[in-house]
Amino acid sequence: MPSSPLPQGTPLSEGNALGHVIRSVDDAFWIHAVKGGRRVLVMMPAFVSAVGLEAVGFKNLTFGGVDYRCHLASGALDLLEYLPRPATVDQALAFASALAALDEPVRGIIYDEMAGMLIPFDVPAMQPLSKADVLGRYMTGGVEVSGDDIVALTRICPKFDEDDLEAIAAAAGLAAKKPMRSGGARTRKASASTSGASLTPIGRFELPGRSALADFFNEHVIEIVADEERYAALGIGFPGGIILEGPTGCGKTFAVERLVEHLGWLSFPIEASSVASPYIHETSRKVAQVFAEAIKAAPSVIVIDEMDAFLSSREAGSQQHHVEEIAEFLRRIPEAARNRVLVIGMTNQVDAIDPAILRRGRFDHVIHVDHAGREEIVGLLHSLLADIPNDVDDLSGIANRLAGRPLSDVAFVVREAGRLAARARKERIGADEIAAALSKSPSRNADDQRRIGF
Repeated sequence: MPSSPLPQGTPLSEGNALGHVIRSVDDAFWIHAVKGGRRVLVMMPAFVSAVGLEAVGFKNLTFGGVDYRCHLASGALDLLEYLPRPATVDQALAFASALAALDEPVRGIIYDEMAGMLIPFDVPAMQPLSKADVLGRYMTGGVEVSGDDIVALTRICPKFDEDDLEAIAAAAGLAAKKPMRSGGARTRKASASTSGASLTPIGRFELPGRSALADFFNEHVIEIVADEERYAALGIGFPGGIILEGPTGCGKTFAVERLVEHLGWLSFPIEASSVASPYIHETSRKVAQVFAEAIKAAPSVIVIDEMDAFLSSREAGSQQHHVEEIAEFLRRIPEAARNRVLVIGMTNQVDAIDPAILRRGRFDHVIHVDHAGREEIVGLLHSLLADIPNDVDDLSGIANRLAGRPLSDVAFVVREAGRLAARARKERIGADEIAAALSKSPSRNADDQRRIGF
């Protein structure tokens, strides 16, 4: 967790107070949450001078005999690597216009969306970036692709067409690299066969409430695909398959969805509803087709949900078509890794899966994901409440009540508290709403399920 020299509750102007710290960089600046879904940038005076912002008129804050400068933001305020993808063309154009005024190269960027202000800063350990690099990473949510590469961007950002992306590049002062065409109308999406070899994620993957699992993905996936040449020089290839196993509701699906979003790659699901067939050989054919499409779109991700449903152990007497289906997976999984396709499986019955599937070389890692503990739930509550107006202080007490429960229960309590606050015509979630929401969401064990009418 990032740390700050300023404790929560430190008073700010206009009756505001510092919330928990969200980012911290080199003891030069910190980003804190503020009640009401706002954020504040707290800076050392030396940092303000170094980035040439003395004339901006930041507020002064003195704590412990040290003077700081503060900037309170109403919209998105974060480092480049944590900014969400733009939802509209206008959002992207505003960022691009602010980017056009910067000098190249830059190493780090803070962006205040409402003010349209980009603050560049220099951290020697960070990679220098051109304007094209910065725009590409902003547009894609962290994928290492150039902001003037229209072909790559149309593939990763399907909500924007080529005209949109060319206009955004132009607003940043970039000349768009247009695809060579033999004629015909422009398309909104690039072909799935467009090579993604240069599309590597940057920045650290974060998973609210699951720091240990996030650390695993960072070490065994993110760092490798972000620096493939260095790892390849030491004999380390593309990441092998990963299985997440654990009880229902422990957050396996949420974790995988967040990882796929962070990578920015196409995702290909394999689940009983999509590949199962009553016809002999048809399931194997569908599995082969999914792997072929993923390889064509590489780098990409194949997600096998409830893998025990069709990869259960081949015991004596198993039907021939089941043996054939497992054999198809045995052939395809190693082939996927060789072709830069990450295979992730999920199950809550890992003991039922055929031992040959579980061998290293197919699935290198089998990771147990249990229900969240108190500290993990505190982290998730921080994330869920960060952008919601609230007066909730005792996160540890709430976490104690929810420890060992599915993460979906934690999200439900926050949603239910918000609903109760809105119904009472309140503008903020308070301790009373949280307490009421907790009372309405008991653990769904056999002994305490809620019954209505019977």
